[in-house]
Amino acid sequence: MLTVRGVELRAGARLLLSDISFTVSPGDRIGLVGRNGAGKTTLMTALAGHTAPAAGAITRTGPVGFLPQDSHAADTSVTVLDRILSARGLDESLRRLRAAEAAMADARGAGALERAMDAYTRAEAAFQAGGGYAAQAEAARVAAGLGLPEHALGEPVGALSGGQKRRAELARILFAGQGGTLLLDEPTNHLDADSLTWLRTFLLRHRGGLVVISHDTGLLADLTNRVFHLDATWAAIDIHNTDWPGYLAQRDADARRRARERANAERKAAALHTQADRMKARSATAVMARSMARRADRMVADLEPVRRTEKVARIRLPEPAPCGRTPLGAISLAKSYGGRPVLTGVDLSVDRGSRLVVLGLNGAGKTTLLRLLAGAERPDSGRVVHGHGLRLGYFAQEHDTLDRERTVRQNLAAAAPHLSDGEARHVLGAFLFSGDDADKPAGVLSGGERTRLALAGLVHSGANVLLLDEPTNNLDPASRGEVLAAVGTYPGAIVMVTHDAGAIDALRPDRALLLPEADEDLWSEDYRSLVDLA
Repeated sequence: MLTVRGVELRAGARLLLSDISFTVSPGDRIGLVGRNGAGKTTLMTALAGHTAPAAGAITRTGPVGFLPQDSHAADTSVTVLDRILSARGLDESLRRLRAAEAAMADARGAGALERAMDAYTRAEAAFQAGGGYAAQAEAARVAAGLGLPEHALGEPVGALSGGQKRRAELARILFAGQGGTLLLDEPTNHLDADSLTWLRTFLLRHRGGLVVISHDTGLLADLTNRVFHLDATWAAIDIHNTDWPGYLAQRDADARRRARERANAERKAAALHTQADRMKARSATAVMARSMARRADRMVADLEPVRRTEKVARIRLPEPAPCGRTPLGAISLAKSYGGRPVLTGVDLSVDRGSRLVVLGLNGAGKTTLLRLLAGAERPDSGRVVHGHGLRLGYFAQEHDTLDRERTVRQNLAAAAPHLSDGEARHVLGAFLFSGDDADKPAGVLSGGERTRLALAGLVHSGANVLLLDEPTNNLDPASRGEVLAAVGTYPGAIVMVTHDAGAIDALRPDRALLLPEADEDLWSEDYRSLVDLA
């Protein structure tokens, strides 16, 4: 279904992967893992045919469904149902059918009615040939399984929340068909516990090939029967034809084997060098001593080189500037999209150093609230109140604060214009953007890299209130740990939206805001069960 032969991938001048070859066959469920920036998303887009490799060839046999990390519908004015149906070309057939129905209702005279009925017959035949009403019902079932409410199917894609848009695009890819290859980049982002369970079941029943990028080790353990590990230090891919527990055991066993082989070879080489040193002083044995020394050097040189420990971004949050007792508040905030109320009557006070978590189902208005507080959108009514000394730092779920056309360095300069070029490079280096990486456009970064860049922009902001919308999405475990540690030690106020129970542990919230009811309460461990549903 997918055949990769001698492929080389690059990000600008930087080599990501060299001379890689593998196949994806029906029944393969491959977990694609590795640190942020190792090339996972770049490889996935090449497999989908969205980019071309620098060398080698990728052959696709059969349909390929691709869910990119940042998935956006081409036309946000189409309805959610039409967007899902478009995966099989049924959206056009359904539109023609609706148009024919309208023409019959508006027909004046026998001739016009006969033409409208003929058009309806042709449209219905084309619609039924593509699966018809059964396919329409199937699309609705997939959408419901992923947590999209029934009323959302008739709404334009542009009216959905960020999490709902992601679910709609995932529904479209899954609806495309069971026979092809699915390429899914972080498919569990924005999914609640019930939707995640449904997705696992769906993918286990999938008859075609599957390649999935995920930092959800539970999903990888449930799904995978092969694991491909991308090693950024070697520009290589390690293929493990085993499930996730087998991969972890094999990885640890390989590391122990390499360490044992190196220790044995170095011990033998040291003994040979010691013997050669004793023999080289005598002319009768000098030639033999040189031969022994060369042999000792070869024993070490022929070993697999030591794999460098991959760097971890040293993530920290800003030192908050002084502010008043209540730097941020909101009075009776309300916001609607397409005539549908999303937020109604939200009152909020964010005190200095307080920790607030915003909970609610997808579509309840959590991201909308943070965007209103950040000034990225204006409320329909009510107002946001800025207290004395307020400095806001906003981390957007969709990285809206980044300019995709600007380079990494230019984005940081826009967020922290007071930094000198040397200071900016120092900050970027701490967030693992070194050398030429600083001059890459933000649009080519992986999701994890964009997360690091957005966080880097906060470091020197002096923000005393942070609005954090899913700050651990797309991060590898090491980077996620750094973010959670930074959240745990930040002395300023935080308003956070998250599906991540670990982020709640780091935040240690003192209050919870429940949407859409807009009820504020002291934090209780009873609310923890709502985090997975958020």
